[in-house]
Amino acid sequence: MSRTGLGWLAAVLLLLAGCSSSPTSDDVGMSGMPGMPTIGLPHESTPPVPAGNPLPGMPPVTDLRNVDAAAGAGKLSPEVAGDKPLVYVPHSGSGDVWVIDPATYQVVAKYPVGKELQHVVPSWDLRTLYATDDRGDQILPFDPKTGLPGRKIPVIDPYNMYFSPDGKYAISVAEARRKLVWYDPHTWQVHDETAAPDCAGIDHADFSADGRTAVFTCEFAGRVAVVDVVTHKLLRMIDMPHRNVRMGPQDIKLAPDGSVYYIADSDANGLWVLDGAATRVLRFIPTGKGAHGLYLSRDAKQLYVTNRHKGSVSVLDAYTGAPVTVWHIPGGGSPDMGNVTADGTQLWLSGRYNGVVYVLSTKDGTLLRTIPVGREPHGLCVWPQPGRYSLGHTGITR
Repeated sequence: MSRTGLGWLAAVLLLLAGCSSSPTSDDVGMSGMPGMPTIGLPHESTPPVPAGNPLPGMPPVTDLRNVDAAAGAGKLSPEVAGDKPLVYVPHSGSGDVWVIDPATYQVVAKYPVGKELQHVVPSWDLRTLYATDDRGDQILPFDPKTGLPGRKIPVIDPYNMYFSPDGKYAISVAEARRKLVWYDPHTWQVHDETAAPDCAGIDHADFSADGRTAVFTCEFAGRVAVVDVVTHKLLRMIDMPHRNVRMGPQDIKLAPDGSVYYIADSDANGLWVLDGAATRVLRFIPTGKGAHGLYLSRDAKQLYVTNRHKGSVSVLDAYTGAPVTVWHIPGGGSPDMGNVTADGTQLWLSGRYNGVVYVLSTKDGTLLRTIPVGREPHGLCVWPQPGRYSLGHTGITR
């Protein structure tokens, strides 16, 4: 080809590259991580079949293409139909829970709890909400019918809390102690513990479609811990291709078809993609600075990724990880943890470093309201939530 032809071709390729840039591009990480394929690759793993050998006692999966189908818009169970619509905001800085009326966006109550509140977690049976105080070694139950707190319950280092898919155990994620503590969720007596000494910063989790496997992220170790739900044994550790050990792997979300896990890595500014069998990392998806929280739309077609240090939310295709759009919070911010409303029209997020709560429209990302709250709001809980049971965190329901 002539020198002129090569110049013309280069210009065309440059133009095409500019036109095809990812709509989820922020100003960081768009080249992906070194040596890792990005979102251009198709899925490399076959989704596990949830109906094959499900965890005994786990409610059956109703749709093999969408394990979250029972948590669709408006699918409230009879147990929660009469619950008071409220948003519970825990504060790591001020050690209390503020309660917001979502109809008026007004703070209607404030409850002191302890030292360092992290998350408000729905119980497996959807009948209690627990505010976790890791430094105080306690949880405070709330009655979702009234929004009122009960008596504190001693629990070891509950940075986060999950429930086994069969409802048999509450799992305290004891971050500072690098272990999981399995409780009877009715008596709150310790059943046993799972040591994870190589999982510094153990904090977030999600469960396989068949309910038999849990994957916990290790924020300060740049890896994840894979745990057998039946035996409570640590099966293996999986390192991320680039191990970030300051603010590394954080929230994790199973794809609706169970094919992969998405793992938010704050220092990587995007998501690692782990295969559905939890054996190897497949690729990397860049989103924005401080990728942190992961939430599904009510139809499970979109995945919302909070970019805490960028002040934005990346919207991805929940099945493929392909970029859809980016929602920017006007003036910036620090979107952290939260959830989608029962009808699917709003995404509520704590503004971790700004002392506010953001309410975004899931239609187009419009910021509907910014609500001033206390110091360091963290894992807020929007209630009620659709679904048959809760796996914990801020309301992972299926």
